[in-house]
Amino acid sequence: MFDYIKGKIVSKQNNIVGAASFVVECNNIGYLINTTGRTAAAAGREGADTKVYTTLIHREDAMILCGFLNKEDRDIFNILMTVSGVGMKVALVLLDEFSGCDLISVVIKGDYKELARAKGVGPKLAQKIILELKDKLINWQKNSPLDLSDVADDSVVAEVASEALNEVQAVLLSLGYSLQEAKAAIKQACRVVDKKDSSEDILKEALSYLSQD
Repeated sequence: MFDYIKGKIVSKQNNIVGAASFVVECNNIGYLINTTGRTAAAAGREGADTKVYTTLIHREDAMILCGFLNKEDRDIFNILMTVSGVGMKVALVLLDEFSGCDLISVVIKGDYKELARAKGVGPKLAQKIILELKDKLINWQKNSPLDLSDVADDSVVAEVASEALNEVQAVLLSLGYSLQEAKAAIKQACRVVDKKDSSEDILKEALSYLSQD
């Protein structure tokens, strides 16, 4: 319903562990936005201008607006919500403990012990999240072959394993980025990271590039 909201922060409040909320006023309407403690702290003080990427959760008894300062955190939150056993509270706790980039890296590496650091996420749930989320991030776009034809003569890109590039592209497309955006980000990431680095390192740089407004 709302992709993002731009306005002034009217008030901020810490809720349960890992979660917080703040009100953003836009055109004389105050939007109550549920978020992570990390996001609320980074949003600025009351009276500051902000831009929040949002998602609307529609329940039988309530409509809840959740928001984040960057698009990838919002999109990762949406994907987390599709994992069985993960609701809004767990998704917020995870994105409070880990940045979006770090969370994806942990999932791709399959490090459930690291994921279980988040409060309320035990080893069993952590393994379940990794199993389902990794499948959603990587396999959802497996049928979309990597297309870097316009940068084929780029020696930096050519030296990176095609499997790693395909994995990075699959994740970026799963997060809602277009093929052109994914290609541009992959090309930039390959110029920054060492050619021997893993797909997690390339993905981290690609997401960093895409998060720049």
